[in-house]
Amino acid sequence: MSRRPILYVASLLALSCGGTTPDAEEAPRANPGREAVPVAPPSGPPVAEVRPVSATYHGEEVVDPYQWLENPQDPAVQAWSDGQNAFARQTLDALPNRDAIQRRVTEILSAPTRSHRDLAFAGGKVFAIERRPPREQPFLVVMDSFDAPDDARVLVDPTTIDEEGHVAIDWFEPSHDGSLVAVSLSRGGSEAGDVHIYDVATGAQVHEVIEHVNNGTAGGDVAWLPDNSGLFYTRYPREGDEHADDRDFFQQLWFHQLGTEATADRYELGRDFPRIAEIQLELHAASGRLIATVQNGDGGEFAMHLRERDGRWRTFSTFEDGHVQVTFGPADDLYVVSRHEHPRGRVLRVPIRTLDIARGTEVIPEGEHSIVTDFWDAPTVYPTRNRLYVMYQVGGPSELRVFDLRGRAQPGPAVPDVSAVRALVPLADGALLFRVESFVTPSVWMHLSATGEARPTALRETSPVDVSGWEVRREMATSRDGTQVPLNILMPRGIELDGSHPCVVNGYGGYGVNIEPRFSPARALYLEQGIILVIANIRGGAEFGEEWHTQGSLTHKQNVFDDFAAGIQHVITRGYTRPERLGIIGGSNGGLLMGATLVQHPELVHVVVSFVGIYDMLRVELSSNGAFNVTEFGTVEDEAQYRALRAYSPYHNVQDGTAYPATLFLTGANDPRVEPWHSRKMTARLQAANGGDAPILLRTSDTSGHGLDTALSEEIAEETDVFSFLYAQLGVTPE
Repeated sequence: MSRRPILYVASLLALSCGGTTPDAEEAPRANPGREAVPVAPPSGPPVAEVRPVSATYHGEEVVDPYQWLENPQDPAVQAWSDGQNAFARQTLDALPNRDAIQRRVTEILSAPTRSHRDLAFAGGKVFAIERRPPREQPFLVVMDSFDAPDDARVLVDPTTIDEEGHVAIDWFEPSHDGSLVAVSLSRGGSEAGDVHIYDVATGAQVHEVIEHVNNGTAGGDVAWLPDNSGLFYTRYPREGDEHADDRDFFQQLWFHQLGTEATADRYELGRDFPRIAEIQLELHAASGRLIATVQNGDGGEFAMHLRERDGRWRTFSTFEDGHVQVTFGPADDLYVVSRHEHPRGRVLRVPIRTLDIARGTEVIPEGEHSIVTDFWDAPTVYPTRNRLYVMYQVGGPSELRVFDLRGRAQPGPAVPDVSAVRALVPLADGALLFRVESFVTPSVWMHLSATGEARPTALRETSPVDVSGWEVRREMATSRDGTQVPLNILMPRGIELDGSHPCVVNGYGGYGVNIEPRFSPARALYLEQGIILVIANIRGGAEFGEEWHTQGSLTHKQNVFDDFAAGIQHVITRGYTRPERLGIIGGSNGGLLMGATLVQHPELVHVVVSFVGIYDMLRVELSSNGAFNVTEFGTVEDEAQYRALRAYSPYHNVQDGTAYPATLFLTGANDPRVEPWHSRKMTARLQAANGGDAPILLRTSDTSGHGLDTALSEEIAEETDVFSFLYAQLGVTPE
């Protein structure tokens, strides 16, 4: 149940967006005809003082005018940030129709619906994170049956710890017999989680707290011994450790015996791991064996280690081998997903006796579509004694396929068109649960029996909005190099393609993350007002396998921005919208996408909303989580990678005198993944350079981080600001 350390997945409502794009150098730098809405009050934002700092990279001098804004301890930085927040608050509060927008946002986000995620089955019980607005935070429940969610008991409710919703559950892990559960709890969006242990029968907290198991950099995980006497856990450096001054790095694996002091904990593995190691665990209860899969930063390189019950560790795959996922099989074997010379993946069966992947038996060969491999989720390959279940990506949508143990295809479960299958949850009898949803179908957990019969369970999401008038189209945009890029177009049914409609385009494009169909009632805030929403499956993800990812990483990152610009040009050319009615929205790595797009193609976009984005690509690797991103983005230490980073870095490519789109930057003061200074520096640079009159705003939340675990009340406030800004700039008057 450990949490992915790279994805921004929380409150960004748009996540989930042909024609050839002109070269950035040839695109017009001015934006004639921009009809900026006159919403800014007469007083302007505080002007950031220019304090030039020079650095030389591979013989090239780069001047940074606002490096001083990186220091959050500097009173001048805090004063400037507070002034920006006050100006943003003044501007956003003055926007038209704000009260009506807030009421609708509150109605949708606070609607008394119920949904469940992160299911786990242990000891005949089902554990889940339940979300039930208007509660501020999701909470942990346990139930005897997935068909009786009304009878679920609440085990851990973070609002009983902090009623304002500033404490959140990062993840949980039940013991194998279901009698205990380990829960990582963090505060203020920091994701700095300590593990607390609860007795499932009574709900009482028991035993000692294990500190700093989770973090926003490398995540965290635990694995229980079969007899519940202790657990393996990921550990960051502590006082007195070798790397005590570098506490966001050097994750290792340790063991804690329940009832003992932390000083007695036993080191297991990791002293020779990279500084940016990320560890995920799977313990096989029947044998007592433990697998530790280690990712080298966020770029998709994995090593695999197996611990025998006697404590002996055996390494059976290194970062260079190209094997990306492993899980225990039913017959003293392992099932390994390998991309070595097979970028879309194949499945190998490997005897634990030999652990020789090179001589493993190929069960499922590489096919037309890509096997899903999600490091921070449940295994996407699940073997039973007579079947093998495998999740596949098909260009954005995903599906569950069924094979016998010889790799012969069997009938699979039927799912809606343009949908996504997620989260395989093994049950005791060879059956499993999985979740399915689409853009227009609320999520439902399905039960798939050992004989292959699928049926919906009572764990289903309900929608507080009517989606019957929504239409979904899949079209292909043509990128600069001719690559065909899928677009998912959500629109009110039956509208004419006359270029008149407001439109918002969303994308991500990084880390091999698949942007799949997801159901979100909050999208009614777009479609109810006639706004078309487009989600682009651009390169950098893995929707078409590892090649799709690598074509959008390191020195090929510009392909990501070209793909997104092609999607924007496509919806303009096809008559869905026109530039003065078009906005873009994205977060985290998708915030980098927003920054690159607004500086490379300001003429295509009228309004930008960017959450917790990365904008200074030359200094990002100096930050804690930025170091984990080197395997994805590259490093300035390598000349070729530096040239690529410098060429697209949003902060370094702002041009004085250009009329930039209206832009709202949002960041969280406690963000452990992307430091708020990125947003501060980008805001200062854009405000100084902007040759037009469109507003450039910076909104900083003091009670949140990267967007994960944000309290519902803060989410409502944030989305009220976002949609007030979008509506005003796109000329939308809420009905």
